[in-house]
Amino acid sequence: MMKMTTIYTSKKQTKIESKGPRFEIGDFCVKLGSVTMSQNFKGVLVEVEYRPCVVPASAWELIREFLQGFLGSTVSNQAPQYLQNRMNEIYQPMDTIQQYLEHFGQYRKATGVNPSTTIGEVKQELYKLKKSLYVQRQSLRLDAKGKSLSDSETIKSLSLKAGGKLYYKDLGPQIGWKTVFLLEYAGPLVVYFWLYQRPWLFYGNVNTYNYHYVANCAAVAWSVHYVKRLLETIFVHRFSHATMPLRNLFKNCSYYWLFAMYVAYHTNHPLYTAPTKFEFYSGAVSFVMCELGNLSIHLALRNLRPSGTTVRKVPMPTKNPFTALFNYVSCPNYTYEIGSWISFTVMTSCLPAGLFTFAGAYQMTVWALSKHKAYKKEFLHYPKNRKAIIPFIL
Repeated sequence: MMKMTTIYTSKKQTKIESKGPRFEIGDFCVKLGSVTMSQNFKGVLVEVEYRPCVVPASAWELIREFLQGFLGSTVSNQAPQYLQNRMNEIYQPMDTIQQYLEHFGQYRKATGVNPSTTIGEVKQELYKLKKSLYVQRQSLRLDAKGKSLSDSETIKSLSLKAGGKLYYKDLGPQIGWKTVFLLEYAGPLVVYFWLYQRPWLFYGNVNTYNYHYVANCAAVAWSVHYVKRLLETIFVHRFSHATMPLRNLFKNCSYYWLFAMYVAYHTNHPLYTAPTKFEFYSGAVSFVMCELGNLSIHLALRNLRPSGTTVRKVPMPTKNPFTALFNYVSCPNYTYEIGSWISFTVMTSCLPAGLFTFAGAYQMTVWALSKHKAYKKEFLHYPKNRKAIIPFIL
């Protein structure tokens, strides 16, 4: 089989080739080629040569009869399109090359897309063409600056017809959501308890045994919160997206880890000034209640989405009294989360904790407003009396 890589090279450098055995049957030479594109099988090409003759018009009937003898009616009675205007010319090696090029071009255009093809299947086809573009890294859109299409949508549902276009965007290297969450939440635990030991690097030579009881309780509360988050990540959360951009890992971890260091430095400082008993106990009780509420909401949300699916339903209260907040806001998990950190700030009387609360509350409010808007757009009968995150207000 003639090697053609020096003659045919695609603009994207996608390698396509035909390899296979060669057979000689009397005056006929038959070459069976298995066609692969980027190492993916695409089909079989059959090349037949009648060696005593070099003029296609004189040999076509014999070749046709020979081919139909073992390929049947799949062989057309007419000569290949390429030869129809060259039937009386002397056949040259370049004619073979040109026919291979035509077939290779057809294989490239054959995507296997039909009206029932899903966006997820289109992504799989793109992945076959270029292995570095794994499915989670791809974003397909109807418009260059439009919204990413869901993997479950079909060509028909998008009203795409022959010649229609999808716009592709490379989302860059991806990392699993679960991995990101685990790193985000494990970091604050490690950092906080490192500073809890009052390392010399931060505090110099100080007493590492005398702690105010509020500082000890703050360490327990901090641990409860992040251990809960780690366990929820492993056993509770079901993610609608498998991955996120790798760059988000560094951004998210920096936020959590640095704030953990900032808060822990103050709550564990030898000169730390504790709040009044009323502030401490009221904050501690509120913290526990909000943590239970947050866990209850996460469990309720988990039960809305069957395992292995991206099904979305209107979240509603359950028998758990903590979920009653669904009657008033779309994202009560954020409401409880903010409540937890307000409570932590009160029970520790720590300004850095307050700054951490403010930063988190701002981001969660943005997320809540976005989710609230999406809920109202997706569900026609979404409860009208609900706010996004703060009952009756926002």
